[in-house]
Amino acid sequence: MAQIGKKNHCRVVKEVDFGVYLDGGEHGEILLPRRYLPKNWAIGETIEVFIYLDSDDKLIATTQRPRIMVGQCAHLSVKAVNEVGAFLDWGLAKDLLVPFKEQATKMQEGRSYVVCAYLDQESERIAASSKLHKHLQEQSDDFKPQQEVKLLICGRSDMGYKAVINNTHLGLIFKDDAFKPLKYGQKLTGYIKSIRDDGKIDLCLQPVGKAGRRQLTDQILDYLQAHGGATTLTDKSPPEAIYEEFNVSKGSYKKALGALYKQRKILIEKDEIRLV
Repeated sequence: MAQIGKKNHCRVVKEVDFGVYLDGGEHGEILLPRRYLPKNWAIGETIEVFIYLDSDDKLIATTQRPRIMVGQCAHLSVKAVNEVGAFLDWGLAKDLLVPFKEQATKMQEGRSYVVCAYLDQESERIAASSKLHKHLQEQSDDFKPQQEVKLLICGRSDMGYKAVINNTHLGLIFKDDAFKPLKYGQKLTGYIKSIRDDGKIDLCLQPVGKAGRRQLTDQILDYLQAHGGATTLTDKSPPEAIYEEFNVSKGSYKKALGALYKQRKILIEKDEIRLV
């Protein structure tokens, strides 16, 4: 059965002047307007489409890819606000509604917010919410320390930065683990630092433990070999330059250089690091 608010592969069942109808399973036949038809199609073949309710509350398909789907989170801008709620630009003709009851703070036109898309089971309308705690889990025993995850920065507190994890959970990056400024709505790769006794999730921006250090030393050696055996990126270089190249803090870089020096794999000079 075709799923509303998600990507589907639907079979073309018939053609009409204004498009084709797709097999939507229990939803019946769903119109794909002609302007969204791919170049090569035929009756009986399947087309990848996104399904949602149009302005007349009828199911419709599109080959356009929205910026957010049901079960996902994204940083979207507000196009308009009226007595119903706020309307977000998600890349489709019909804007995405955030009802007032789903707004963590009153949304303003022209500003952007991190939201989660959900399907209202009664109306079958797709809507969004900035009350992320209502739609995402804040505790988990499924994640493992050092596991790589996708993060979306969704807030800041005195302790650090709040982040959406893999579109399903919420976690925290402590200030000490955020060795660079992070922006609201920023997407980045992170790692599970630990799972607390209460199940809440702590995050970091680089691999932790021996595995992380080994990964970094290997990365440095590969970099030196690819750049003629030397680099001017030393333990005195700016943190920003180190992060841009290796995606780690200056402290982690210095520790990795120290480990390689002790292994007699590199020479550390005033303005240069060289392979032995």
